[in-house]
Amino acid sequence: MEEKGAENGVAAMAAIWQGVDPAAYLQNTYTPPLADLERKDNLLPWVLACLHRAFTEGDVSGELLVDIGSGPTLYQVMSGCEVFNKVLLTDFLEVNRKELRSWLQDEGSCSMDWTPYLQHVCKLEGRQPSAWTEKAAKLRQVIMDIVHVDVHRPQPLALDVLPAAGADCLVSCYCLESASPDLAAFTRALGHIGRLLRPGGHLLLVGTLGMSYYFGAPGVKIPTVPVNEAQVCASLKESGYTLIRLEVYTLPEYMKVSHHDASGIFFVKAIKE
Repeated sequence: MEEKGAENGVAAMAAIWQGVDPAAYLQNTYTPPLADLERKDNLLPWVLACLHRAFTEGDVSGELLVDIGSGPTLYQVMSGCEVFNKVLLTDFLEVNRKELRSWLQDEGSCSMDWTPYLQHVCKLEGRQPSAWTEKAAKLRQVIMDIVHVDVHRPQPLALDVLPAAGADCLVSCYCLESASPDLAAFTRALGHIGRLLRPGGHLLLVGTLGMSYYFGAPGVKIPTVPVNEAQVCASLKESGYTLIRLEVYTLPEYMKVSHHDASGIFFVKAIKE
């Protein structure tokens, strides 16, 4: 009965997700005033700095980086594309994969201009913002595919997608807590994606703290698991990861908006045992 209840909870989450509008989500979450790359106290510069540091410390390396639950966004692999020769983007929803393909194919139909993000990451790397065109070209060059993922399946990706040895690094931002009906499902999902990672490979995880909902589109309220730091650490340990670092960003008042109720954001760097 417990297993059936878990399946029903996951299925209910998947049904809610079908109402997501990538264009509305990007506008709400990744453009000013909520996302402001010029403000030092803003969330996005903090996340980009965490990812830049993790990818440039020297221990994260290899051939293949897999982004789990990309959504319609690209910022999370802008630093990693300088370290890995191959990047795989994944998402559960076809509308999000279509949005990513629009950027990858440079069709001019993309809902989001990623130029400010590319410029910001170039500055983090010590380059001129004008180098963003080179970074965009590099990102398009290394993205090998954009595929379906389901973190609630023991094998989240199709069997022929990854090499037998697995990925060298996983990055995942705001996916597991917003795709899971409860903490147990969140922990199981961490274990499932870990099977895609080679032993000794790294996990870079960004997620919300204390968030019980957010809006994926006007009128589409998505319930999320309101995890705390201790729960994240316990779930990582249970799922076979060794924590290297956990950092926390506390949301300033101006970022506490009506379309979510998060209190903060966590960044995790961990290694698969």
